[in-house]
Formats: sequence, C-alpha cells, structure tokens
Amino acid sequence: MAEAIQARAAPRPVGRYPHARRAGGLLFLSGIGPRDPGTDSVPGNVLDADGRVVAHDIVAQTHAVFANVRAVLEASGARWEDLVDVTVYLTDMAGDFAVYNAVWSEYFPDPATAPCRTTLGIEALPTPIAIELKCVAAPKE
Repeated sequence: MAEAIQARAAPRPVGRYPHARRAGGLLFLSGIGPRDPGTDSVPGNVLDADGRVVAHDIVAQTHAVFANVRAVLEASGARWEDLVDVTVYLTDMAGDFAVYNAVWSEYFPDPATAPCRTTLGIEALPTPIAIELKCVAAPKE
C-alpha cells in the first residue's frame, strides 16, 4: 500500500481520504481547497443573512489554496518546485479565469519551470469554495 499523508497545517479533508499519497516516485495530492486550516472559513467569501455565498474573492481564495497545497507538500517532504501537474477546478470560469491566471503567474513566472496545468469550469465543489486544485509532485529523492 502506498504511504498516506495527513498534513496538520492544511484544512481537514471533507471526507475519509488522505491529503496525499506517495506511490513510487510520485506524490498525489487529493483535491485541496482554500479553507483556512484553523477556522475552516473560506477567505474572500461574502455571505448573506442566511449564510449563502453571494460573492467571492478569487484572488484571496487562490492565494489560500496555494498556501494549503504548499502545506501538504511540505508535510510530505516535497517542495513547491516539485509540482509537475496541476488540475484546477473553478466554479466561475468566465469571471475568475483571467484573475486566477494572473495569480498563477506570480507563483510560476517562468512557463519553462511551471507544472503542467489543466483548468476546468465546474458547477460546484463540495464546500462553498470557488477553486480547488488536484496536484501531482515528483519530489527529489
């Protein structure tokens, strides 16, 4: 069985699965969102009186999801630079893609060293978040 990893510095998974699993020379991260690890709140969400999300800040959520991915990588003995493939799920592709893409460029300024990336527009995620990342890393031995 491949090694399962739980990261104390990342938000708890919303189901019965590990934050990451090492298999061979690769590290597979489960879907990681922008929830705050300490409070479980979602940065940038604006809620109405009934607690429904009426607006979100994709910049805040993107920075938060990247911090959570970094926490899982570090708990796994990997580094940000070890990312080789990222699948991005956005709930508002039309409104958020360009802004998300600009934040991505801050973290990965050189396309030659950035991980491969696929971005999908989806209707919803399991919690009230606007972005989730599914990552694969190849840590150096």
